[in-house]
Amino acid sequence: MILVEKIKETAAFLKDKGILAPEFGLILGSGLGELAEEIENPVVVDYADIPNWGRSTVAGHAGKLVYGDLAGRKVLALQGRFHFYEGNPLEVVTFPVRVMKVLGCKGVIVTNAAGGIGFGPGTLMAISDHINLTGQNPLIGENLDAFGPRFPDMSDAYTKAYREVAHQTAEKLGIALQEGVYLGVTGPTYETPAEIRAFQTLGASAVGMSTVPEVIVAAHSGLKVLGISAITNFAAGFQSELNHEEVVEVTQHIKEDFKGLVKAILAAL
Repeated sequence: MILVEKIKETAAFLKDKGILAPEFGLILGSGLGELAEEIENPVVVDYADIPNWGRSTVAGHAGKLVYGDLAGRKVLALQGRFHFYEGNPLEVVTFPVRVMKVLGCKGVIVTNAAGGIGFGPGTLMAISDHINLTGQNPLIGENLDAFGPRFPDMSDAYTKAYREVAHQTAEKLGIALQEGVYLGVTGPTYETPAEIRAFQTLGASAVGMSTVPEVIVAAHSGLKVLGISAITNFAAGFQSELNHEEVVEVTQHIKEDFKGLVKAILAAL
């Protein structure tokens, strides 16, 4: 089955489940999926039950799709994303974004846990731009003309107007929201100290193993994007060791600010 047919099949399946006309898609990263539990009137679908859908195998990712009302908006939330390092082709990693587009989403809020280069643990960072050092691009291959052009412009992949709303909202709530450039790598190894020094020279504020493929596809599909990184640890060379347990632990400390901020941003968009 070709990709466009798979997307249509999955969208039809979800519509039959009662997932109708979401306004915003939410992609919730490591330790951040708890926000989906606050969705009212939820329709919950396990990833394993969705045709053509991927599987999330990472600790801190619930592996459920949740649709319903959040902050007065209809949202479709991914409790756990798919990563390239799990062995997923980028077609699978980015598949939910295209389904969101077909279902009617106008924008996507993409979140992740990231290592800090310019910022320390516990920081929330609005993503202003990214550097793709994965060596991959999800648009390689035949272009899906129904979604977007062969050569999409990435100048405003992270929508400036959304970012402005995020900063205004954070200020009203008294939440510190920084802004910076996210650098994407494939993982699953954490970076070496030498790599982090190189990334710092390139202008990166944070580094992680997700987000970039989804945002490329979102930009191709004409979706507006707000990206928020939860800085959960210093990147390699800034602290003695790195481990995933710390990532999940730090997100537990900042999750209330994170959840409150995302809900208020949704209400304001």
